[in-house]
Amino acid sequence: MAAEHFDVVIVGAGLSGVGAACHLLREAPGKTFTILEARDAMGGTWDLFRYPGIRSDSDMFTLGYEFRPWPEAKAIADGPAIRDYIRDTAREYGVDRRIRFSHKVVRAEWSSADARWTVEARRSDTGETVELTCGFLFTNSGYYDYDEGYTPEFPGVEDFRGTVVHPQHWPEDLDYDGKRVVVIGSGATAVTLVPAMAERAGHVTMLQRSPSYVLALPGTDRLADRLRRVLPARVANPVIRWQHVLGAALLFRLSRSRPELVKRFLRKAVQRQLPPGYDVDTHFKPSYDPWDQRLCIVPDGDLFRAVRHGRASVVTARIDRFTEHGIRLESGEELAADLVVTATGLNLLPAGGIALTVDGTPVDLAKTVSYKGMMLSGVPNFAMTVGYTNASWTLKADLVARYVCRLLKHMDEHGFARCTPKPPPGPLPEVPFIDLKSGYVLRSLGKLPKQGESAPWRLYQNYPRDVLLLRWGPLEDEGVEFAPATSRSTATV
Repeated sequence: MAAEHFDVVIVGAGLSGVGAACHLLREAPGKTFTILEARDAMGGTWDLFRYPGIRSDSDMFTLGYEFRPWPEAKAIADGPAIRDYIRDTAREYGVDRRIRFSHKVVRAEWSSADARWTVEARRSDTGETVELTCGFLFTNSGYYDYDEGYTPEFPGVEDFRGTVVHPQHWPEDLDYDGKRVVVIGSGATAVTLVPAMAERAGHVTMLQRSPSYVLALPGTDRLADRLRRVLPARVANPVIRWQHVLGAALLFRLSRSRPELVKRFLRKAVQRQLPPGYDVDTHFKPSYDPWDQRLCIVPDGDLFRAVRHGRASVVTARIDRFTEHGIRLESGEELAADLVVTATGLNLLPAGGIALTVDGTPVDLAKTVSYKGMMLSGVPNFAMTVGYTNASWTLKADLVARYVCRLLKHMDEHGFARCTPKPPPGPLPEVPFIDLKSGYVLRSLGKLPKQGESAPWRLYQNYPRDVLLLRWGPLEDEGVEFAPATSRSTATV
């Protein structure tokens, strides 16, 4: 029995997967497609993560879809609101009817003779293995391992009489009312958890080995509100979106060109949020330059407010070991705890961990070079969505999805069956295509594709530049090879 065939198989029904499907329906309506989702619900990150206070780490006017602007006044939204927004979008466009839940894609094999992928998925609900074929494979599963977060090995953790949880696997019935909580970490998850838990806990301590850059921003964009009141939506929404794009881009560029200036700005901003005499340099002055790691945003300064009111505190120190009643630091001090939250990061899993094979040869992602930040050298008819590290994920996701639609239409118009990116001339580049110095990136350098020195193999982390390249730039260039259908592929139905 022949496998069911689609023009496009989309992997993942999260923010970018639902967006990709909507773009296909809008811009390539004749294409057949399905969405394979490993979990039993749509929403991706925003359905999986249920820890207290979960929220966007960038503004919703750019994290929302370009084709369906974020409708609310909140610039920083909580997880349930984002999950509802994704589901509402899927229902509005009929995408929800195209999703096959509990289908985890484990393998995909490309055949040049047939110009198609054979995709193997395992169903978690029935245990069976399902095979589909497609002309184009489009992964939208992010780059995190959704099955397991990262937790270092802490000496003595087995001695601890309290509870230890990772934010990625938050128990629904976890009771922390009135308890002493220690949150290990200093990134976006930690600065979200601390003020949220401080509302009910006895006290929350954020224990960090080293600080991160933290910036307080208004939770509601008043300018966006005013613009929506006086301008038509078709005018106001692009203006609001570009206001946030350009503001974030300016801060990033300044961070790269004038890091000392940005450091002083961020330090003064933190200092204004904390009590006089607070040791800002110990707890909020990182050793790295701004945007070497993602900037942590706290809406309305909620983290600083919890510290000011004494409901939370920050300790910067190294852990010696867990004890029966808490955590002993290398200084000898012991932090008493009833609950420890290991907000210690995530594990990377590029391309959703799918084992890719091209004409019988396994693909080693670390030996590929990214093309336009979305395709891989030597891998035909394949794209993956990886959002910006210095801006909202969806800005890049929208561009990638629209590019894929352009590419599919271009191939149809010219009779091409195969589109294969090529690596740049010379030896394999050394630079990984995620350019952050965060722990989760540094731990996974050996798994990541590389990027070249110049376009189309270079990722510039620059949305305006990418708009020109991906939306308006040529589809045929030195970095890609197109090929027509062979007699065998055209005969295959």
